[in-house]
Amino acid sequence: MQKAASMIAIWVSLASNVALTAIKIVVGFAFGSEVLIADGIHNAGDVIASATAYSSMRISSKPADKEHPYGHGKAEVLSAFIVAIILGAAALYIGYHSIIAFFEPAGKAHMIAFAAAVISLVWKQILYVYTMRIGRQNNSKSLMATAYDHLADVYASSAATLGIGLALIGDYYGYGYLSYADPAAGIIVSLLVIKLALEMGKESFDILMEKNIGEQKMEAYAELIRSIPEVKRIDRLRAREHGHYILVDVRIAMRGDMTIQQGHDTARDIKQIIISAHSDVGEVLVHVNPWYENST
Repeated sequence: MQKAASMIAIWVSLASNVALTAIKIVVGFAFGSEVLIADGIHNAGDVIASATAYSSMRISSKPADKEHPYGHGKAEVLSAFIVAIILGAAALYIGYHSIIAFFEPAGKAHMIAFAAAVISLVWKQILYVYTMRIGRQNNSKSLMATAYDHLADVYASSAATLGIGLALIGDYYGYGYLSYADPAAGIIVSLLVIKLALEMGKESFDILMEKNIGEQKMEAYAELIRSIPEVKRIDRLRAREHGHYILVDVRIAMRGDMTIQQGHDTARDIKQIIISAHSDVGEVLVHVNPWYENST
């Protein structure tokens, strides 16, 4: 059911991005709006991003196999990293063309271009809330990346709405300098999108490089492990994100005179107590070391 909801969200995002790309580019070229054209090109990148997210979700849902014993969860993280690169490239494109527009005669703003920007703003805000909610529910990195992509579009459409709106006011009241509000908004959009792309790319890169998860979660795992009476000491505790789930790796010390069966049962108890308390943990690997009374 959760997988179905995620797939529906991706399809809705993909269809919406295709529709918005067509609307923005056609209206932008028809009425000479630099920020709307740039926003439309950004949306074209979103189509690629949504398609990438869809593909990664299909791959990540595959079970573990001989070649991938830990599963395919990182496919979603890789997808999120690709989306970040696409966002960065789109931001550079938007910024470049917005700067060029300052050295060209200012175009005349049109109400249809303004309406297209407003429609995009509302549409993308709804998509952002929708995809982020489902992405967090399913801990789907690629779906959350798609949601952040929608958020970047909210920024872009907000700036486009403001820029075209100011240009309309300038045309109506004869303030010629306001005609350049359109490309100025495009520059603001590019900076906002670059910031979002860098943040998203850093998070994905940290996961791909298997950075340890936060101290708060690590301590929560440690407390659960210490609650098992047979555990005398935690020798090492590591945890990393593996796509849509977390993999915990722990070395514990138990009395050296305990049996293999007792060690096995304790390892099983540790796995069960952590997974029961933390639904985002998909695997717990436990290694048992011997402990003696006089050991440090």
